[in-house]
Amino acid sequence: MGEPVAFEVYQAGLYLHGTKADLAAGDLLVPRRESNFEAGRVMNHVYFTATLDAATWGAELAAGEGRGRIYVVEPTGDFEDDPNVTDKKFPGNPTQSFRSREPLRVVRELVDWVGHSPEKLQAMRDGLDALKAQGNAQISD
Repeated sequence: MGEPVAFEVYQAGLYLHGTKADLAAGDLLVPRRESNFEAGRVMNHVYFTATLDAATWGAELAAGEGRGRIYVVEPTGDFEDDPNVTDKKFPGNPTQSFRSREPLRVVRELVDWVGHSPEKLQAMRDGLDALKAQGNAQISD
């Protein structure tokens, strides 16, 4: 398996969540936790995707120590398109990014994924840092 491809659905019917949290099958990812991207902010939603690319970004950019992890998850309730991506960057939701106020159940860890190149990862970090410096990195939650 090579570097993830933008907008490519990992596997029809599966949802993914990238993080640094060490979780097990059956664990719940719940809202009302601190944001991985805005220090000190408690989020109203939990976020997930159908693309390996978006899940990989989540795993690589998540706050905390340790390695990034990607989990196959299943929503336990209603969910909607993630407006942070669909409204701001990619109308029509080609990233297949979603959010829910209900927990996500961890099905299993995906262990055979490959991260983005060091150059792509640094470019993303630089871009996020620039947005923060400009005051444009707020998450609509």
